[in-house]
Amino acid sequence: QVQLVESGGGLVQAGGSLRLACIASERTFSNYYMGWFRQAPGKEREFVAAVSWSDGNTYYADSVKGRFTLSIHNAKNTVYLQMNSLKPENTGVYYCAASPCRGATSTGSFGSWGQGTQVTVSS
Repeated sequence: QVQLVESGGGLVQAGGSLRLACIASERTFSNYYMGWFRQAPGKEREFVAAVSWSDGNTYYADSVKGRFTLSIHNAKNTVYLQMNSLKPENTGVYYCAASPCRGATSTGSFGSWGQGTQVTVSS
């Protein structure tokens, strides 16, 4: 099973930026599609964005379109999530996840998960 390690979380004021990184131990059919999810306290994990290794196609939740940007570094097996114009409602633990299902947005479609990184946006 692919191993995923996130980094880059922290505390930032509203309007600020953070860049999260997710390093995958390998690239196989099982992690063809890499996603980011956010889980706020007391809430379910929700889809934020995802990208396909093969062609770099990206998918975003409506709430982050125009503010968050995904990019990939193929040689490093790394996916980056650049988060700009952050809002307090973006606060939560951000998880990187891997799926063989392109276009998936539900947690059940992702078979591998990282440990998560905390993002806190103060008002």
